[in-house]
Amino acid sequence: MSNVLVTGGAGFIGSHLVERLIRGGHSVTVLDDFNDYYDPMIKWANLSAVRADINVVEGDIRDAVLVERSFTRGKFDIVYHFAARAGVRPSIINPKLYMTTNIEGTFHLLDACRHHGVANVIFASSSSVYGVNRKVPFAETDAIERTISPYAATKLACEQICSNYSYLFGMRMRCLRFFTVYGPRQRPDLAISKFTRAILAGEPVTRFGKGDSRRDYTHVDDIVDGVMCSVADPGSAFEIINLGGHATTSLCEMIRLLEERIGKSARIEEKEEQMGDVPQTYADVRKARELLGWEPKIGFEEGLTRYVDWVMESQRMQKGETWA
Repeated sequence: MSNVLVTGGAGFIGSHLVERLIRGGHSVTVLDDFNDYYDPMIKWANLSAVRADINVVEGDIRDAVLVERSFTRGKFDIVYHFAARAGVRPSIINPKLYMTTNIEGTFHLLDACRHHGVANVIFASSSSVYGVNRKVPFAETDAIERTISPYAATKLACEQICSNYSYLFGMRMRCLRFFTVYGPRQRPDLAISKFTRAILAGEPVTRFGKGDSRRDYTHVDDIVDGVMCSVADPGSAFEIINLGGHATTSLCEMIRLLEERIGKSARIEEKEEQMGDVPQTYADVRKARELLGWEPKIGFEEGLTRYVDWVMESQRMQKGETWA
């Protein structure tokens, strides 16, 4: 059993990881600021199933004193660093917030790890770092030359900070590039979540561009599997690893699949493409397969069915119709 810290553990992916760690018998501390990027009550609800089994520190990773105090209270064997300001488009509107939270906050965390002897750190990076990479699928060895949002730039910068700490201080670092994660508890600002609820409510779906942008959707259960595999893989001290579905789906196709599963047609409102959106993402997962023994197990159509079922059941429960 390990004593672990999960930053951003009340978020979408982080909360799924926390549940998996608890089931594995680990002692878990969650550090999260429960900010208002979306309703903080959603984040508290994400932890409801394990709230009695974890220690929650409510605070901001930009606060170096609070981060240091969190480490002083607990001797952590592993740190899973998932805390970050998320979202491509909001980062264009308020880049300074993303720079200070994601970059400065990561520095505070890694420095605390160094001073307190935490030798194993897992960092949640993003496929957004590939930017407008023309070569597909995206491989970890590809040259990163053109990120197109402040969010992506901060994730790339954090990878380099992790590399520095690994080299200078002998820390084991894994930077995992997640590709368009979806599943139960997905953030309400993300496309699958927004579109599902809009179609169910008979509200319009805003489609940016012609609908031909493509994403490599990855189910959150597969992502957590990959995170767990990365804790003890036989790689070198510093590794960057893609975790993706290794398939692409167009925006139009995603909407069509949602319509089929919900049983209702979407009312489409077309708008021009937004700044910061990449035309496609597509993960080369050969490294994850070879190094971690991992590959995605849940195909997009199956995962989307599970997600729609979860949303519909959640809505029935909220209305008091059933408690399944």
